[in-house]
Amino acid sequence: MKADPRGVLSGAHFIDGDVACAEGALAAGCRFSAGYPITPSTEVVERLAVRFPEVGGLFIQMEDEIASSICILGAVWGGAKALTVTSGPGFSLMQEHIGLAAMTETPCVIVDVQRGGPSTGLPTLPGQADMMQVRWGSHGDYGIIALSPASCQESFDLTVEAFNLSERFRVPVFLMLDEVVGHMHERVLIPPADEIEVEPRRYTSLPPGEYLPYRVREGEWVPDMARAGLGHRFHVTGLTHDERGYPAMNPEAQGKLVRRLVYKIRENADRIVRCEEVMLDDADVVVVAYGITSRVAGRAVQLARDAGLRVGMLRLVVCWPFPETRVRELAGRVAAFVVPELNYGQMYYEVERVAAGKARCHLVPHGGGTVHRPEVILEAIREACA
Repeated sequence: MKADPRGVLSGAHFIDGDVACAEGALAAGCRFSAGYPITPSTEVVERLAVRFPEVGGLFIQMEDEIASSICILGAVWGGAKALTVTSGPGFSLMQEHIGLAAMTETPCVIVDVQRGGPSTGLPTLPGQADMMQVRWGSHGDYGIIALSPASCQESFDLTVEAFNLSERFRVPVFLMLDEVVGHMHERVLIPPADEIEVEPRRYTSLPPGEYLPYRVREGEWVPDMARAGLGHRFHVTGLTHDERGYPAMNPEAQGKLVRRLVYKIRENADRIVRCEEVMLDDADVVVVAYGITSRVAGRAVQLARDAGLRVGMLRLVVCWPFPETRVRELAGRVAAFVVPELNYGQMYYEVERVAAGKARCHLVPHGGGTVHRPEVILEAIREACA
């Protein structure tokens, strides 16, 4: 399915990452957003508030992030593609409804423009310390997908992909920007609408009397949805539920349901995962990075290459599910991984877990507020090569 031309501002634009994200949402078919102002994410919904009237969309400023996150779930069940945006403290407030979205299999997109924390922290400066919270922030077992743009162009492209993945797997999908990517301005090329692939919502073809909202087709993991207003009956609850959507308070129903919530992502991880590989063919040391940090790391890798060191970079475009297969392969043939992050070790521990002692792991931490200096990452690369 191609994008609706009404939502696509085709051409070259000089815009920041937040605005590019909003344009990506519009191109993907998003027509509803609820949010509450919070730095450094507010520009996303400011742009949507301006652009939605042009395409028949609706933005509502809610009283807080809790209301925003539940509002978009209702909009999705009413038939809309929906998005909310937040940062830091607001993201923490949304965790209960993130779990509800996972449990009810509500396809939606949540944008977290990360800043320095904890608590109120550094509202206007960058961080990358929400990476474990996005995966494990709500209670219980469930699967999610999280993408990490490293440029304004990717803010557009990956927002479209986030909506497509949310529809394909019926999960909340997260766009994990950071303040630098959100606020820097770059050239963004928005293609014509007929070149943008948009995943349609998969609605049931069954008549109302035969439809069960949580029954999956043979050999599949994801159930079909029903169009509201056409006579299909469905019950949506955060309680453990059966195929009818009705509460089913027993271990058997819990095992069947939660296993599917986890394995619809886990079993499809190799289809979802995306990484960019830079000079890995002969690398003895691999830098693993994502978001704005990957751009600084790329400079450090080039400096190391110029100095004769055999180093490459694995950039995480999709952070969750984690690219276990590729990291495990690399761990079997390289000496070490170097992981720079704007935190004190989050994705680093995933690299260390998957490397399983086959390759050394070196964390290059940074508390946020600024980005790493390339020389700091270069020094870590030199130590790893020693």
